[in-house]
This record gives sequence, structure tokens and C-alpha cells, in this order.
Amino acid sequence: MFTGGTPAVHIRRMTPIKVLGFAGSLRQASYNRALIRAAQRLAPEGMSVDVVNLDAIPLYNSDIEAQGDPAGVVAFKQAIAAADGVLIATPEYNHGVPGVMKNAIDWASRPPRGAPLGDKPVGLIGASPGMTGSARGQSQLRQAFEFTNSYCMPQPEILVYRAHEKFDDTGQLTDETTAKYLTAYLVAFHAWVLRFK
Repeated sequence: MFTGGTPAVHIRRMTPIKVLGFAGSLRQASYNRALIRAAQRLAPEGMSVDVVNLDAIPLYNSDIEAQGDPAGVVAFKQAIAAADGVLIATPEYNHGVPGVMKNAIDWASRPPRGAPLGDKPVGLIGASPGMTGSARGQSQLRQAFEFTNSYCMPQPEILVYRAHEKFDDTGQLTDETTAKYLTAYLVAFHAWVLRFK
């Protein structure tokens, strides 16, 4: 599902931007990891998408934080800080955002002043075998990004429903319509990031 249409914004394609992408799933064959890889491949001219995994990020614990961020958290925060924008692919578990994703956002929202997510443009996409395509998960994330003072792109939206029909067994996006919508989304996100660069 694709909603909102592509904004009529002139894209300065020669202005390079660096986007950090990650998926809120630890499963190797995750549809959302596959969606982020597809975004890497379909990114428009001038946009590079570097992908990180959340495997090395422990559960948030302020006692651990007080002793110094673990290495996986340090690397994650540095990657966000170095990027011009963040692209997130979230699954939806039990009508909401997965704990893995929320945990990563909680770490990246620290410290309250100077957090890497502060003033950062963010794009949300998601895939699900269900019919809502992670709509509820994305909605919950939008609320979190209000608190982190991140600039979450409001439109268009990518809600990949019946994801098991859109990717092959190797995790390649095979559905042409989804690829077309994802490409349009990435062009819009390129323009969104440039607003804040």
C-alpha cells in the first residue's frame, strides 16, 4: 500500500546524502531486513543507504548506561550521528512496534540533550504478512519520534502487506508494484532529508 503521493518538490540530485537504514527485527530472513536491502538497491541518484543490524544492542538499562554505553550502542549512535537521515523498516508485533525496535530508539534517544536522533530526518517503511502492512507499528514509532524531536516524514507511506507474496525465498523484492512505490518513496525521502541538510 502506498499513500500520500510523491510531493512536487525539485530534487537536487547532485546533492549527496547519506542515509542510515535498519530493520526492527533480529530474524535473518526478516521481510523488513529485505525491504531495507531493496531500499539500498532502489535509492535515487545522490542517496546512499548504509545498513546496520540491531543484534549487538542490549536491552536498555540506565545502570549499564551509567557505566558507559556498550560497544554496540556506541557504534549505533555514531552511525546515526554521521547520517543525514535515518530510514527505518519496522515489523508489527501484536498491533504495535517490536521491542527490538523500541529498545534501539530508546538507546538512541540518550542523553536527552545531544541525542543522535535529535533534529534528524526519519523515514518509516514496513512490511508484514498481514493486511495492514505494519501501519500500527509505524504509528507508534511516530509518537516516539515526537519526543526525540526527530523530523519524521509524514507522507507518502509505504505499508507492504502480504509481504510473503512480495519477496522470494532469498529475500529479493520481486513485486514490481512494490518496487515502483518504494522507489517513489525514496525520491520523496531524498527531498525530505534535503530540507534539513
